[in-house]
Amino acid sequence: MFKVGDLAVYPAHGVGKIESIEGKTIGGNRQEFYIMRILENEMKIMIPLQNAEAVGLRQLIDSDDIPRVYEILKTKEISVNGGTWNRRYREYMEKIKTGSIYELAEVLRDLTVLKNDKELSFGERKMLDTARTLLLKELSIVLSVGEAQLEQDIASMLT
Repeated sequence: MFKVGDLAVYPAHGVGKIESIEGKTIGGNRQEFYIMRILENEMKIMIPLQNAEAVGLRQLIDSDDIPRVYEILKTKEISVNGGTWNRRYREYMEKIKTGSIYELAEVLRDLTVLKNDKELSFGERKMLDTARTLLLKELSIVLSVGEAQLEQDIASMLT
């Protein structure tokens, strides 16, 4: 259960702030919703309280879990096996949708490794940017550091 003012992660959209908890009647049924504003783009999302866990809404990771994220980034093994770009794209999208920062780190690492080997498709390039943005935002908040500095640190881990 989140409170007003809490930061949380919504899968594929990133870190947001719970602005309010409101009751709304939809289709004759009264439901309680988290009203969340995504920090990256100011998008507002309504999340039914009873579905929050099912959609993957979660707390930010603990700073103790960050070394595991860094280990994933430093590993050079690709988690998704070859195949066509659209098959890889679907598998990476599934990982992003889980909301797991570890899966997100794998997507960033894999696409960076692939980018060094060959040209990425437009969709893969966009996904690489999305994964980088989502990861940077959460880690910068947890570590209380600027995104620019963190981006340099992560880039050095990926090389």
